[in-house]
Amino acid sequence: MKTILNRKAHYDYTILEEFIAGIVLQGSEVKSIREGHCNISDAYCYIHNGELFLKNCNISKYKSDLFSNHDELADRKLLLTKKEIRTLNQELQKPGYTIIPLKIFCTKNNLIKIEIGLCKGKHEYDKRESIKDRDSQREIDRVLKNY
Repeated sequence: MKTILNRKAHYDYTILEEFIAGIVLQGSEVKSIREGHCNISDAYCYIHNGELFLKNCNISKYKSDLFSNHDELADRKLLLTKKEIRTLNQELQKPGYTIIPLKIFCTKNNLIKIEIGLCKGKHEYDKRESIKDRDSQREIDRVLKNY
């Protein structure tokens, strides 16, 4: 199985805290994720009635399943403890905070898990600083590789 990453998350947001959650899926969704047909770059999480949900996660239809295919953009329930959800809900009350999926992966027991992060949006000057740091690190690695 391929690990599905949200590459935009580290560029657009400062990640303050990370959580690993289970995700409620149908069989065809699990098969599509294992094939790597999932996009979480536009996805986000929200809390409704004390439960955490994932919105805008695009899991493509499984090609071999003709009858019981799923809705590609359906909201999916995430499984966290009540204490973790309460903590996230308190932090979401602050302006500029959001919950973003960082990656979807498979455990040793073949369970699909999602890593979510409590994030604060970056300003434009923070993004430029990230680009400068990345470029300077790349230059340092290139110089050290030659020696």
